[in-house]
Amino acid sequence: MMRPPAFWDRGGWPQLALMPASWMWSAAGWLRARATSPTRAALPVICIGNVTVGGAGKTPTALTCLALLGARFGSEAVHAVTRGYGGALPGPVRVDPERHTATEVGDEALLLARVAPTWVARDRVAGAQAAAVAGAKLVVLDDGFQNPTIAKDASLLVVDGAVGFGNGRVMPAGPLRESLSSALDRADAVIVIGDDTYGVAARVAAMSPGLPILSARIEPDPTTAAALKGARVIAFAGIGRPEKFFATLADCGADIVARRSFPDHHYFTGAELAWLGTEAERADARLVTTEKDWVRLDAEWRARVTPLPIALAIDHAELARVLEVVTASAEPVNG
Repeated sequence: MMRPPAFWDRGGWPQLALMPASWMWSAAGWLRARATSPTRAALPVICIGNVTVGGAGKTPTALTCLALLGARFGSEAVHAVTRGYGGALPGPVRVDPERHTATEVGDEALLLARVAPTWVARDRVAGAQAAAVAGAKLVVLDDGFQNPTIAKDASLLVVDGAVGFGNGRVMPAGPLRESLSSALDRADAVIVIGDDTYGVAARVAAMSPGLPILSARIEPDPTTAAALKGARVIAFAGIGRPEKFFATLADCGADIVARRSFPDHHYFTGAELAWLGTEAERADARLVTTEKDWVRLDAEWRARVTPLPIALAIDHAELARVLEVVTASAEPVNG
């Protein structure tokens, strides 16, 4: 996934020069959506998406929805479907976290599979249908908001409050995957993660009055956070916004000796890991990374690197009310 270019924030002639390309991008998306007839799967589909490139918090949100719905309907009744970004298998294939690797199914799929039955499928419709055949009552689609091939019964739009909608322009002049107005027209709720530095809630309320807006935050695993308090660490991450991980680690009270950023979904080479290991030895520090990065490491390096698990803190009752339009049509396991 691309790293945001600096001119998205600075403005000036690069943005203006790229506006014709942005118009073409928007037109191509509009034409694709109009030329595609969405297929309705044999079960309700809840989509977790975003409107910007980079990490907004989709996977933590999907994990929370899976846990919430799994508690109501049963752990085998709610399945996840994901494209398997970075993985080689086209699917549909059910993920086995004990057998599959990130190179086969992608890092996000391995995290989802810890919580619920998970399918990797580049064809999202085929993935949802495979889940239905396997006994699923509901599907949580991790990403796919801009994919017009599958009909969604509910779509949650996730926004990182620290960056908002950026400069408000569509790629490549800005970070938006589509125009904000078109995204909000299809969203059933907006979840703002972290401090709303850019006034996301106010902007959404002005553009789409009545659209539910939920607040959430990312919290580290308390046991791991306690163990890292005061520890000397070298932090490295290959996610959409590595600085979010570094900030979370700092909030744990860790003494961050160095911060190392890599591209999103980066597969670390032996040379890179050896360099990080040497750096940690010289600094008498521990290597710490995100769970998404950790699952991409081989067994040897997993034993040498500490992952920092995170979770989405959100009002579950409020989230359940947003999802009620979908869940009301599915029969709970216990009645």
